Amino acid sequence: MRGTPRPQGTADGSGTEPPQPRPGRAFAHSPGASGSGTPHRSDSRPPHTPRGARHTGPGGRPGTTPPVPGRPALLPLLALLLFGAVTWQVVAHGPLARLDERAGRALAGRGPQAVAEFCADLGNLQVALPVLAVAMAYAAWRGRRVQALYAGLAMALVPAVVVPLKLLVDRAGPFTTETGWYPSGHTATALVAYGGAALLVHRRLLPVAVLLTVATGIGLVLRGYHWPLDVVASACLFSPIGMRRSSWRTPSRRTGPS
Repeated sequence: MRGTPRPQGTADGSGTEPPQPRPGRAFAHSPGASGSGTPHRSDSRPPHTPRGARHTGPGGRPGTTPPVPGRPALLPLLALLLFGAVTWQVVAHGPLARLDERAGRALAGRGPQAVAEFCADLGNLQVALPVLAVAMAYAAWRGRRVQALYAGLAMALVPAVVVPLKLLVDRAGPFTTETGWYPSGHTATALVAYGGAALLVHRRLLPVAVLLTVATGIGLVLRGYHWPLDVVASACLFSPIGMRRSSWRTPSRRTGPS
């Protein structure tokens, strides 16, 4: 005996209606639908995964924000502010200038004077300028003519800045009544020449340039040619040139999520 077809009912016996499409099921996987979980999302809700909830960078890619180029300018600014404060104390003959003169008199003549004289001579143009010239020639030979020109202009800037300041501040030197010792031209020459040469040849030579500049300043103070603040002021005034040149980096481009 042939039986009749059994009704297609649900578990609760709700009749023979064909199954109806349920919202959020049949259409949930269509591209661009809300809550689809596919790459083609149209809503702004982050997917419920730790990686998907990360904030994106400037280019829309996940990851951290690259370094801001303006941040390295903080160090040169601080150096120039320190130079301004020292100059104000020297001009006004403030407490810092008086302490500087007492320290200068106490330090002058200390240590082996032959070594101090040698260190002080490192700031002479006859010594420092040939070093920079060789480095500029090397950089030009390697095709870095713009960098070589930059170093030459920085060196030319030393007398153009130092000489007017010497005349304006008109500070007397140690053990002499002559004026025009602030800031130290020898320190500025050493800093720009040796620092520029290191930047042109290889950045790993920068510690050597710093050592030569510090040795120049110490020699000038121990020989009684300059007050300590004369040396500090020159370092603060001209170190931003090297900072500006060596501290800027081009942020590396991210090609994918980190």
